[in-house]
Amino acid sequence: MMQVLGNIQDVPPSVTVLEQEVSKVEEFVYLGALIHSPNHSFPDIMRRSAFTRTAMQSLDKQLWRSRILLSTKLRLYNTCILPIFLYGSECWAITKEDARRINALHQWCLSMLLGIKWYHFISNDEVRCQTNQPLLTEIIQARHLTLFGHIALMDDNVDAKQILTSSPSVYWKRPPERPQMTWMKTVQNDLDSHGLSWTDAVDLAQNRPLRRLLATSGATHS
Repeated sequence: MMQVLGNIQDVPPSVTVLEQEVSKVEEFVYLGALIHSPNHSFPDIMRRSAFTRTAMQSLDKQLWRSRILLSTKLRLYNTCILPIFLYGSECWAITKEDARRINALHQWCLSMLLGIKWYHFISNDEVRCQTNQPLLTEIIQARHLTLFGHIALMDDNVDAKQILTSSPSVYWKRPPERPQMTWMKTVQNDLDSHGLSWTDAVDLAQNRPLRRLLATSGATHS
């Protein structure tokens, strides 16, 4: 059965298109990502967090508590665990609360990897120092900027490029119940951390070496 996003309070609950029934749902999974009706990224972030915690716990006795070198554990973590959480993260619109949850998950994973318990009273900064890992939000920021760069390099007649470079009408208003934090606002916050305006970033993206440097710095700056 085909599905389309819509508020469950909307009527009718389904419509017929070309003799095919299309049901209205608040969310569904498409290409591995959870698409939610209000367009919040929070449901997909929490879903990915649950997958990541399950994967970490399944390897606790066999891997994280083993005598394997820390460098090997970190390589496995970055190769096998982080991609579970980061899938589709370049499209997330992240609020401050989302960022707090994301970094808390990262700290929980690193603490498990190091065998650190809450009663050891070891700070988050010390955990990151021992593992030499950036904040997870910085890794996501790099993915945001990489996607931004790809779109900025598209032809001007491509819809995605036009959305990126056009300005909304002065009469435009956000529809009711739509989230205030959007992907474009998230990217703007990422650019602000580099001291770049939206227009400057679009121009910068035309230079591939500089674009790669900008995306890389998103996951390494402090």
